[in-house]
Amino acid sequence: MTVFELYKLLKADISRLYTPSQKRYIWVKYFLVLFNPRFIPVLIIRLARFCRLKIFLYPISIVLTWINVLLFGIECTSHCEIGPGLFLPHTSGTVVGAGKIGANATIFQGVTLGATQADLAFDISLRPNVGNYVVIGAGAKILGGCTIGDRSIIGANAVVLKSIPPDTLAVGIPAKQKKISHDNNK
Repeated sequence: MTVFELYKLLKADISRLYTPSQKRYIWVKYFLVLFNPRFIPVLIIRLARFCRLKIFLYPISIVLTWINVLLFGIECTSHCEIGPGLFLPHTSGTVVGAGKIGANATIFQGVTLGATQADLAFDISLRPNVGNYVVIGAGAKILGGCTIGDRSIIGANAVVLKSIPPDTLAVGIPAKQKKISHDNNK
């Protein structure tokens, strides 16, 4: 990852924080973002991933990960590849141990994305992969080598152990699936 790629990711993350009317006031967007508790953890996640990919900065990625745990209550492995536009409305109690997360994902508080067994070596086949435009509700658990399809919604406190196809709502324990329509004309 280059510095320019990191910049593009952060720019997409920042743009998810503001409504279209707020985007008119560019000074608000870039000044207040420095104090936004929804952006700072994402910034630390991005910096940790950047450092992880640079062999000489690898120890810094570990420090940044622990800073996020201590300050914001979110544990996000620097192994996880995360697309642009990550939005974390609240971070407390969140564990992100996924293999990959797509673009414009929204992850609420108390979510766990990880393996079904202790996996300190970070075996990607044991980790969930999350698609683009996915919303994961508060307290949801997505465990194992499953895939969450694009534009799916994982309900609050759902437990997902199997792959979810695109455009699907998953709710309950274990999660039951229901096809959803994103058509705004209905």
